[in-house]
Amino acid sequence: MPKESLGREQGWSLIELLIVLAIMGIMAVLAGPSYQSIVARGQAHSATIEIASELRLARQLAMARRERLRVIFDREGRTITLRRADAEGILHVYRYADKGVVVEEPTAGPELLFHPSGRSVTPTTIRVRDSQGRETTFTVSITGRVSVS
Repeated sequence: MPKESLGREQGWSLIELLIVLAIMGIMAVLAGPSYQSIVARGQAHSATIEIASELRLARQLAMARRERLRVIFDREGRTITLRRADAEGILHVYRYADKGVVVEEPTAGPELLFHPSGRSVTPTTIRVRDSQGRETTFTVSITGRVSVS
């Protein structure tokens, strides 16, 4: 071993490590709100896609099964239930309680009805609001078509 390397120490000092940790902590504090906003936006986007899919599923099942189907919006239970209109039986329940969104009551009331032709009994508008106040609107036309805006 050469003599000149005996006195040298390799590595980082405690002060250098503390400075790096402090910088990383400041960066984490600054990035936190942005990260939470991105997560909330992602959850709301996912929920809006799923709710539109539920409405489209109801229409498609009404046509495929050749029967009337009801879509029931339960704001307190935070669910959307797909039921047979003329007989007993729940076909599907979508729960959005953990999605961070609020679904307002449809303008035509808490129930939508799809005929075997795929048509809706009444046109309606449904608003979905995320935790940061952004709003998405669904429209179900008289023909049963679901559009998101």
